Amino acid sequence: MKFRPRSAALLAGLTLVTTIAGAAPASAIIGGTESTQPYPFMASLQYDSPRPDGHRCGAVLIDPEWVVTAGHCANTPTGATAGVPRGWQVRVGSPDAASGGELAEVDRFYRRHNSYNPAGEDIALLHLSEPVQAEPVRLAGTTPAVGTPVRLLGWGATSSDCFSDYTDPTCYPSELREADTEIVPLDRCFDDDGHTLPLCVGQADPAVGAGNMDSGGPALVREGDGWALAGTVIGPGIRGADLPVMYTDVAKNADWIGGIVSGTDVPPLSPIPNVEGVATVGSCHGSVVRTATARPEDPALALTNGHCLPSGRPAPGTAVVDQPSDLANPVTINDSAGYPLTSARATRLEYATMTGTDIALYRLDKTYGQLAAEGAKVFELSTAPMRAGDEFLLGIRSSRPECTVGAVVPHLREAGYQQDGAVRYAPGDTCASRPGHSGAALLSPDGNTVVGINNTSNRAGERCTEGNPCEVDRDGTVTAVRGRSYGQQVHRITDCLTEGSRVDLSRADCALTGATTHR
Repeated sequence: MKFRPRSAALLAGLTLVTTIAGAAPASAIIGGTESTQPYPFMASLQYDSPRPDGHRCGAVLIDPEWVVTAGHCANTPTGATAGVPRGWQVRVGSPDAASGGELAEVDRFYRRHNSYNPAGEDIALLHLSEPVQAEPVRLAGTTPAVGTPVRLLGWGATSSDCFSDYTDPTCYPSELREADTEIVPLDRCFDDDGHTLPLCVGQADPAVGAGNMDSGGPALVREGDGWALAGTVIGPGIRGADLPVMYTDVAKNADWIGGIVSGTDVPPLSPIPNVEGVATVGSCHGSVVRTATARPEDPALALTNGHCLPSGRPAPGTAVVDQPSDLANPVTINDSAGYPLTSARATRLEYATMTGTDIALYRLDKTYGQLAAEGAKVFELSTAPMRAGDEFLLGIRSSRPECTVGAVVPHLREAGYQQDGAVRYAPGDTCASRPGHSGAALLSPDGNTVVGINNTSNRAGERCTEGNPCEVDRDGTVTAVRGRSYGQQVHRITDCLTEGSRVDLSRADCALTGATTHR
């Protein structure tokens, strides 16, 4: 299942290993023991793992060139459903996730759905760059009935209480675990919503079932004298408990699997949007920006929201100026496909405020010239305000939706803060400020200039409260509309920057909060 923090939503919890963070093992799989026999078809999918053994998700060899896993385990930065991954590999046929067996590169993947919704179709096929010698497992011919004995395998959490320390071998063992349980009635996991339905596997008392980071692992049934793959781990159901666990029904997905493996019905590769230059600044989105007059030898500046400061938000009416950086991790800059290209450390927090606008500027330990030599995208800072009707691109990690300024709001208020001249996005699902999008750049249509910065949205329709910004017109009229999204102006920044990427609030044209001289 996916790794995730305990506070994550239930469905995101037990099974996912791709977009969430979280869990661990001691008798694991939960309620299991160390495997007693070899399983040559069992595989560990490994990429971007927080664990020292590299394990991310379970996977199962079904052909010398193909493994099956959970759909949510096959994630790329842009969310492709079919594509060419980078750095993915599977270790096949070893009970030790860190060594032994055969290590094979994944050169292509096909995912039936982007997530575990609809349930029962959370499945992905991974193609190996070279065939392996291990013996595959056959697919179950039919859906197993309730009460059918099943064997579970995995390297995931040994307990539903394991969520933090991936280096703890009692919680996340490198040795393969197994457990025997059975298929249980679906209503213990899931409500029938008309979609392809999953299997429900395991029990709550005593606890037996898949744990965190077991996503994609198998439920095996006996067919003749050998094992057959009946299902792969999705994650916890909607019943509010960690166990039992939903599994994709392999038999119900057999036609999809067969069409790809045989080459008779192979989906086209997903188009990859150009998301070049998206940066990660702390826990937020961001971008590396420069003025038109910046020199190659000047330290680069990273831009994000003021409310993203790890050290805490600037108080209303104030600004933080020239302080030690509060970022624990480097600022990373992505390539056009969304993968990290390079990184730089923030040496200073040059400026941050949430009054007038919502911005933070960090000075980096690399110059613009160094980043250019490394191929990193650096954006120019706009000197012109955004206007109603302006078109722009929202620079998030997974895509670059096209947007329009629906209106410029005289004042935007939220939880004691006020920003002036905020931009409201024109309605539409493709352009919205969602959780996790804080600090994303608003880009000119050519993708080269930062014209604004993504900021907030009204989530519940409340007036001027946290997460529910309200608009204040020039005559004092207050309006709050659920679902409206907003960005902030950045054109005032350039008037406050001097040589060497320094903020000087005493400059004659500087009008940011804290400026000593105003235009």
